[in-house]
Amino acid sequence: GEHPIIPVHFRRHGDDAVLAQKVSADLLAEGVYCIGFSFPVVPRGQARIRLQASAAHAPEHVERCIEAFGKVGRRHGVV
Repeated sequence: GEHPIIPVHFRRHGDDAVLAQKVSADLLAEGVYCIGFSFPVVPRGQARIRLQASAAHAPEHVERCIEAFGKVGRRHGVV
């Protein structure tokens, strides 16, 4: 369905819950508001970050988010 929630799934060996929390904290430091989720919100052994899109976001906001994901993702070895 259509909704403004954008899930980012983590599928890597190791503790994905800890990774999702670290990535979400670093994204927040970069100005990207997101929440890291792990069990029991998602199945055990999985982790996700959730973002929420808005019609109020300008293209510049989306570009900044993409740049932050690249920077933080490389730092944590997931990009």
